[in-house]
Amino acid sequence: MTAPAKLSPQLHSGDRLTRAEFHRRYKLHPEIRKAELIEGVVFVASPLSAERHGDPHADIMGWLFLYRRRHPELKASDNATVLLDADNEVQPDAVLRRVEGGTSQLTSRGFIQGPPELIIEVAASSVSNDLHDKMNVYRRNGVREYVVWRVDDKAVDWFQLVDGAYVRVEPDADGVIESVQFPGLRLDTRALLAGDIDGVAKAIER
Repeated sequence: MTAPAKLSPQLHSGDRLTRAEFHRRYKLHPEIRKAELIEGVVFVASPLSAERHGDPHADIMGWLFLYRRRHPELKASDNATVLLDADNEVQPDAVLRRVEGGTSQLTSRGFIQGPPELIIEVAASSVSNDLHDKMNVYRRNGVREYVVWRVDDKAVDWFQLVDGAYVRVEPDADGVIESVQFPGLRLDTRALLAGDIDGVAKAIER
């Protein structure tokens, strides 16, 4: 009699796994486009709205591209796996990191090991996990700058790591915030929230 086919271990939101087991199961399910392990708990992403996530995500990547074209020593990644600690494996919407002498490296399989200098997440609102457990994970692991675009709230939160705590960075009188880690990386928050792509580009290119 033929033995029954062995089922692959499943991956569901709410599962509690070690990072090694999470990583093993994730690789067995290529149909899952995005899953993260945050404080030992699995989060599998739901289908994403173009207006609330896909479009703003593309705008953020375009903004990073404009900066990176002048800084070939940097790498910008979109939804890349980042290995942080024993309980946390994440896929940030965007990261910017130094290739040489930075706070992260690539593993032999191309994953990011350690905290990138800058992480950006696109979230619906302040109730998102991006501003709660995930934010604490980034702080504890030493992500030096963390940005959350709260699309529904029409707001951008920019945090800088100071003495182990995240301190909110306020925009200047023109609504612009400039990165401490990456001088010249300026975000015109008013233009971004208004959908003024030219305004966003001008702030970087000035």
